[in-house]
Amino acid sequence: MMPLVLADTGEEAIIKRVGGSPEMKKHLEDMGFTVGGAVTVMNTIGGNLIVKIKESRVAVSREMAQRIMI
Repeated sequence: MMPLVLADTGEEAIIKRVGGSPEMKKHLEDMGFTVGGAVTVMNTIGGNLIVKIKESRVAVSREMAQRIMI
């Protein structure tokens, strides 16, 4: 298991755990980051990630991406 920030660009991964405070977990789940879901890092800009999740592209800060384990 590793944080999403270490994923290779263009490679699909399965979310194994979402950490952080209860508010952070709820926010990430509302964005589509759920355990068992597929996520693909599309691009990294200034440490922040653009990811594809559930047919949508979402920007995620490095801080949030460190709490998403794949």
